[in-house]
Amino acid sequence: MVARRPTRLKAEASPSETPTSATGDVNAYLLDAQQRTALFWETLINRGNNYTKHLEQGTPPLLKFEHETVVDGHDLPEPCNYALLRLLPPASKPVNPKLRPVVVVDPRAGHGPGIGGFKTDSEAGMAMNAGHPVYFVTFRPEPEEGQTLMTVMQAEAVFLGEVIKRHPDSPKPVVIGNCQAGWAMMALDAVHPELFGPLMIMGAPLSYWAGSSKLNPMRYSGASLGGSWMASLAGDLGADRFDGVNLVENFEKLNPANTLWNKYYNLWSSVDTESERFLEFERWWGGFFRMTGTEIESIVENLFVGNKLARGAVMAGERNIDLRNIKAPVLVFASWGDNITPPPQALDWIMDTWGDERLIAAAGRTIVYVLHESVGHLGIFVGAEIARKEHDQLVTSLDVIESLPPGLYEMKLKAKDGNEIQRWDQLEPGNYTVHYEHRTMGDIRALNPEGRDEEALFSTISKVSEVNAAIYKTYMRPWVKLFANRELSDAKGKLHPMRLQRELVSDKMPLAPFIRAQAEQARATRAPIADDHPLRKLEKVMSQRITATLNQVRDQRNDFTVASARALYGPLGLGAWFKPDQSDADIAHARAQTELAGFRDAVLEVIGDGGFAEAVCRIVLAGMASVGAFERRSLRLARLLTRLPSGTLNGSMTEAHWNRLLKEQARLTAVAPVEALNALGQLLPDTASRERALAVSAAVMMIEPTLANPRSEIIEFLIDTLGVDPQR
Repeated sequence: MVARRPTRLKAEASPSETPTSATGDVNAYLLDAQQRTALFWETLINRGNNYTKHLEQGTPPLLKFEHETVVDGHDLPEPCNYALLRLLPPASKPVNPKLRPVVVVDPRAGHGPGIGGFKTDSEAGMAMNAGHPVYFVTFRPEPEEGQTLMTVMQAEAVFLGEVIKRHPDSPKPVVIGNCQAGWAMMALDAVHPELFGPLMIMGAPLSYWAGSSKLNPMRYSGASLGGSWMASLAGDLGADRFDGVNLVENFEKLNPANTLWNKYYNLWSSVDTESERFLEFERWWGGFFRMTGTEIESIVENLFVGNKLARGAVMAGERNIDLRNIKAPVLVFASWGDNITPPPQALDWIMDTWGDERLIAAAGRTIVYVLHESVGHLGIFVGAEIARKEHDQLVTSLDVIESLPPGLYEMKLKAKDGNEIQRWDQLEPGNYTVHYEHRTMGDIRALNPEGRDEEALFSTISKVSEVNAAIYKTYMRPWVKLFANRELSDAKGKLHPMRLQRELVSDKMPLAPFIRAQAEQARATRAPIADDHPLRKLEKVMSQRITATLNQVRDQRNDFTVASARALYGPLGLGAWFKPDQSDADIAHARAQTELAGFRDAVLEVIGDGGFAEAVCRIVLAGMASVGAFERRSLRLARLLTRLPSGTLNGSMTEAHWNRLLKEQARLTAVAPVEALNALGQLLPDTASRERALAVSAAVMMIEPTLANPRSEIIEFLIDTLGVDPQR
């Protein structure tokens, strides 16, 4: 028999599966990739040209707004490279002379100034939109000879004094300190509180030992270098100059996947839309500024390795910088997406400085923090969404924040439901409602999943650093300074890879005309392919794998750095000889208990003093404490009640008097809450005043259109305590 061959069924080929179609897909992808490549290299050439042009212009601040110089630090008795600018608002956004001025201070952390006013949607832009006069503290690329941190601090005090002088009828200025400028402004505020209104610190590190091995492995880098002596050496090799490009390089090393791949792949992948944004950011990212060796040495020794600011051990001349001296409200913005200044580094100073949230209130201080879920460090300053939401709400809430009762709060923002009718909307216009939730030291502590035990390791590192620094300064520094040469250091700096990649890829390179011709042709015949193209999908998969590999290398590097630091400086290593000191938080807590006892004794002597207005304040404070939060519109409504002609609160009550009274009673109730409520009977001697006090307080707390409110737990308690019912 002849074997029968199996029958093969032929399926009809779809158009997308034909060889011709497949070839067309490949050709379309190759053409698109070729065009993207030409446009990509043209963008890099433009980056190099922008870099060179910025240098030729003298590296001015990269501000979106026209500006004029008000005070130049070069002309001060002790000169520095800082200056105060006034931003000139466009004709469409006139300044409201009744509003307080806003001063934006940019960080000197390797980059040049401008990040706080980089875009229309920025800190400066949001303040300008709200009608505030806006000033900007800038700096030049080279420091003055002999410049120190104290020189800069004195100059910035002069700047704020000049702003106050120019606006004599306005409240003290709001100051915004970005990143490193945050700790600088905190220090200045502690020394000169008379110059400050509310202080906003954005992504600013103040607790340098805080964090975790996963949140910020950068803090372990000082351990691998043996402490601060390497910063001293770098400054000495530059003949008292420290090149900021080294700091920028450290930032880039934090995320090698972005530095080596994603930044450039994202540009190449979406060059039609990404080019302008890439160039705008790179103009700032590629501006490298310098410090004196003395400045970087002080920063590393006192802050990043020494962690002395929160405990009050940093000196300003003859006096200690004590952050408890700051009188105006402090607003802290931090983000979980920030791997340079994660929330513990931005907030743990509160524990180390105050020790107990009740002491913050008893001392009459207000601290408010905002936590973002995801934005990265740079996004805090340049993110348009952040500017339109958090920055805008912080600026437009300043009136409420200043009238908040003293204490520790977290500011929460909630988008309004567009379909819901908002009662009392005139008290809170815009797209968001805001409230301020009471927080404790336990809440701050809980932000760090690894706790604070490992800070003992950094206490040991600090002690070892002091020994190494002393050895270097005694035996090595004289020889280094003898041979240090600034011209040689400048020449070496020009050869740094981060400068060369901009200098070399510009119109100066021989291939530039060819690349520009190819880019021009690509624009004229641009044929982009769809994102769902098979080869485009494959390209993205390959990019993701490269990113994952680089992230894995980064994680292994970080794990090795952390493990090495723990082994070398832990209790089985140098920690056995350089034993860690008691934690700053424990010292602050013990001190707080002593001070609170003194406050309480003083308060109990005057617990029964006051009358109707004081009673209303205590009831409102008790009600808000039971809820756990203050609403922004509640505080604004309270101010409106002071304007009622019928004397709802008090016949002669003013907004300023109400705010002052609320703060005074908050200080009292912080240390004697039960006694304060038990004394209400003394403050409200008759039934009529008690009923009216409950009604007014309910109006403030509940935001109801009438003074007679529905019952709440705290109102029921107070009704029983006072023996009255405002709804009778």
